[in-house]
Amino acid sequence: MSEDATNDEEYGLRYHHGFGNHFESEAYPSALPKGRNNPRIVPHGLYTEQLSGTAFTAPRNENRRVWLYRMQPSVVGTKSGFVGCGINGKKECTRAVNEATKRLSETFGGADWSSDMKLDPNPMRWGPTPLPSPSPSINFLEGIQTLLGSGDPTSKAGIGVYVYAFNADMSGENRSTTADWHTYNSDGDFLIVPQQSGLWIQTEIGRMAVSPREFCVIPRGVVFTVNILKTNEGESEKFARGYMLEIFRGHFQLPELGPIGSNGLANARDFLHPTAHFEADDAIKNTACVIINKFGQHLFARSNPHSPYNVVAWHGNYLPFKYDLHKFCAVNSVTYDHPDPSIYTVLTAKGGDEEGTALADF
Repeated sequence: MSEDATNDEEYGLRYHHGFGNHFESEAYPSALPKGRNNPRIVPHGLYTEQLSGTAFTAPRNENRRVWLYRMQPSVVGTKSGFVGCGINGKKECTRAVNEATKRLSETFGGADWSSDMKLDPNPMRWGPTPLPSPSPSINFLEGIQTLLGSGDPTSKAGIGVYVYAFNADMSGENRSTTADWHTYNSDGDFLIVPQQSGLWIQTEIGRMAVSPREFCVIPRGVVFTVNILKTNEGESEKFARGYMLEIFRGHFQLPELGPIGSNGLANARDFLHPTAHFEADDAIKNTACVIINKFGQHLFARSNPHSPYNVVAWHGNYLPFKYDLHKFCAVNSVTYDHPDPSIYTVLTAKGGDEEGTALADF
């Protein structure tokens, strides 16, 4: 297991630097409209969509949204409709969707929060997640297990903590299924921390390579795919495992520095956002796939006639990002006593109206 950060140049990746900034990116020249968000005639015959991460009327400093310019509208393919996972399949579903509904459990992470989650006052510790056996092959979604949680995503309150271990890709030649799988989360934001082997993550916004000692955040509603990161020799590791944190309310933000001053902890300039990328290969972009939605802590699947990665350009501030923990500037006591662990906070999520109380700190 390498402890070095990803050498993104080796993977042909470029990023925007900064946290919470408004960026723009285009993978094809002149794809972004000039002077307006939704012109009557969009350049290159693209389709305009806006993905909102907050209410339209949220305060300006908290408002999150991104304008997307696609080759096909995201509603194409929704005629098939979602079906619940954890069933034996339906006649009206495609073979690929039936496969997904059989392989995946009804509930995300294999836990029913209404019956499986138990209160326990005892202190606990957990060992490493068991590695998957070579057979059968399982991908990222199949390899997620619920560790603990609180609250309820349907009421937009609480968090979920998960572990993952898998040995096959969700898409491409090394996938474990007959069709490519892509997913999005309707419940909250995912924070993904690789522990063993890096991850190749493709999103509608762009692509990221995330290695151990780095983490990434995928916002609610953004479609993404997770594969095992290939080595410099073009080969993938045999398995990957790590941790996940999900927040059901709000979004991650940088903690206030208070008396620390202007600098320290995680600096905004070190957060990296992907640049626009779309599938240009007809054999990939026009191939049917399966879209899996996490909704109310349950999983649903439907077929899609084309790749969801058809965003040619975008602009906004509702974006996935990654961060290299090597760049965290720790602050500690040089005299006596032990500062509280909050001094090591990289990101925080607001917990409610009570000032200083977080929903989750990472």
